[in-house]
Amino acid sequence: MIDVSGDLKVHVVPALHWSSRGLRDRRMALWSGFVIEAAGKLVYFAGDTGYGTGAIFRRIRERFGPMDLAIVPIGAYDPRWFMAAQHADPEEAIQIMLDVDARAGVGMHWGTFKLTDEPWDEPKARLEAGLSARGIDPAQFPALMAGDVRDF
Repeated sequence: MIDVSGDLKVHVVPALHWSSRGLRDRRMALWSGFVIEAAGKLVYFAGDTGYGTGAIFRRIRERFGPMDLAIVPIGAYDPRWFMAAQHADPEEAIQIMLDVDARAGVGMHWGTFKLTDEPWDEPKARLEAGLSARGIDPAQFPALMAGDVRDF
């Protein structure tokens, strides 16, 4: 935990991803997310993560309680056989939001650069469809574009 000021604390929490900056340094660094405590609110920034079993997200909920906002990756997931270990797809992102019991979410990690095989706008469409299928108002978990602003 980093105590930034009296009412601002940042906790480093696990994420599921591999690491590499060169040919011989696979998995030599750890990836992480953050839980930010500020003004009586909890914000979960998942970072770059896959879903795995979901255990890390349920543990975050157990440790901190329900989140006010979860910022969760929704893109760069295809092909699944290769990307599932490090990048959540939109349906898994919804499950992450539910696992941390967030009142609201933001879909990130999509639509800026062509990183993987899915069409650039597919993550947003799948997120909205997945939310509707679960009876969750898509306005509760928007997929924001770079530069978009939303008041929660």
